[in-house]
Amino acid sequence: MVALPRVTGARSCGPALLMRYDTRYRARSAMFDWSLGDGVKWLIVANVAVYLVYFFGSMLRGEPIFESLVLQPSSVIHGAVWQLVTYLFLHSLGSIWHILFNMLSLWMFGTPVEQTWGTRRFLQYYFICGVGAGVCVVLANMLFGDPRQRVIGASGAIYGLLLAYGMLFPDQTVMFSFLFPIKAKYMVMIFGGIAFLSSFQTGSTVSNLAHLGGMIFGFGYIKTQFSRRPGRRIELGLAERWKEYKLQRARKKFKVYMKKHGPGGSNSSGSSSGAGNPDNGPWVN
Repeated sequence: MVALPRVTGARSCGPALLMRYDTRYRARSAMFDWSLGDGVKWLIVANVAVYLVYFFGSMLRGEPIFESLVLQPSSVIHGAVWQLVTYLFLHSLGSIWHILFNMLSLWMFGTPVEQTWGTRRFLQYYFICGVGAGVCVVLANMLFGDPRQRVIGASGAIYGLLLAYGMLFPDQTVMFSFLFPIKAKYMVMIFGGIAFLSSFQTGSTVSNLAHLGGMIFGFGYIKTQFSRRPGRRIELGLAERWKEYKLQRARKKFKVYMKKHGPGGSNSSGSSSGAGNPDNGPWVN
């Protein structure tokens, strides 16, 4: 009998037990936004499709299939690096609630994040959180745990989305466990604390370390790749930062030039053509 792999999904207090109580966008009057972006839609389709093949294939075979796709630290160390991605699409065969909670959370929190960032950035962030969670599991088990411990589930990426939602919409009100209204920023703190404290527990079938790892990588990615500037939307990447740096530098050079050559400036020799004509402005690079 193959041992049941550890799953990255909370049983009774996962983020899927939260529902959006209020809405950021005025066009939404319902509690849920039934629209799906391309990223969220295809992630849900892929997860559900893989689960159905995983479920019925294992039932027909009499034992779990896709064993080479399950995340196992010892296998990753020996070259099976694809497991850092493929484990995100596998969910527990023992309980349908695992995939149900994860897909519900992906829809609830992933939809507004994708609408804000766009599909490409959303998918990039999703997989960075998921792979980062897998890296944390591999390192922790190789150093302190069981290198043969197997992990499946997308909850590392889901917790990363939960963090992004809380940072993008900190004052958005959500219903905690469908009962208590709470702001998103406090919800993120609560689940982050639960994941941190639970990561010290042993013998659990839930990989709380993956949850914590997804949030850590998500936070690091947002802080290093995004720059928040007053009056502007969030910009991503080093290319935008480099353009902004060049623009600021040009502005400083322009100010220095105007102090020297502008009206009332100390340098008014007029030796160059057009220096005495106020209609000919300086060239700015």
